[in-house]
Amino acid sequence: MPISVARLRTLLGFVETELSLEACETEECGSHIVERLRFRSRRSGAEIRGLLTRPPGGGGPGPAILYAHAHGGRYEIGASELLDGRPALLGPPGPFLAEHGFVTLCLDMPTFGERSIVTESAATKAALWYGRTLFGQMLAEQQAALTWLSSRDDVDANRIGMTGISMGATLSYFLAALDGRIAATAHLCCFADFASLVETGAHDRHGLYLTIPGLLAETSTGVIAGLVAPRPQLICVGLDDPLTPPQAVERAYAETQAAYRAAGAEDALSLLAEPGVGHVETAPMRDAVLAFLKRHLGG
Repeated sequence: MPISVARLRTLLGFVETELSLEACETEECGSHIVERLRFRSRRSGAEIRGLLTRPPGGGGPGPAILYAHAHGGRYEIGASELLDGRPALLGPPGPFLAEHGFVTLCLDMPTFGERSIVTESAATKAALWYGRTLFGQMLAEQQAALTWLSSRDDVDANRIGMTGISMGATLSYFLAALDGRIAATAHLCCFADFASLVETGAHDRHGLYLTIPGLLAETSTGVIAGLVAPRPQLICVGLDDPLTPPQAVERAYAETQAAYRAAGAEDALSLLAEPGVGHVETAPMRDAVLAFLKRHLGG
């Protein structure tokens, strides 16, 4: 079921915002530099914590990554995932990416990190009552973060990618579908056909944030990921992950692959599906993501 970007924004209740930077503290960490950022949403007035890692030294504009953190019921983590990692990851992604030449930015999503004083349930209900969605708010803030990241002197605005695991994965391919400035996206452990998950009851493992009224009546996640075409996209899943069961991955991937084929860009889409792997990053996934980002963004 084809869907336009404009219609997808309407279903999400997407309302654009801007982020203004209010404070920045820089910390030298040897192999990388950390910037601790304070943003203000010009729409809601909310203060939003951001963390950024970058290579040491100067140099001209280089590649950058917008990193979307995961959920996992760990509301206290948020953007700290960039520096400290989380159990599902092999290690912190920020220092790792900085060592390979990438500037990487991560924001606290609503209800996570320093913003966890509001529950996911309360935020979801409030958004829905106003005709919006919490997921749409997350995506709007990520888009604003992309705009800010693009404006940095050390970032080449034409070489910005996006990545994340779990909730961060879904945000990565949804935002890439909505915003063509994402030059390439690589996502882990959350690519599956939602209708297939509903059929098996696996959909209830997702958080309330992902409630998008009317979505499956009009489209599917495979079609949405196909809106990224012809830009490069790497999908990594574990086939023993309850959020990415094989039949749901196959159904979604067939639709995404059809979109890439129609765009004459089938070679720009790749899938790493690992048998016997659950909802975790593996060494082959990390290697594949790094190789993908270097190939398509430089570094």
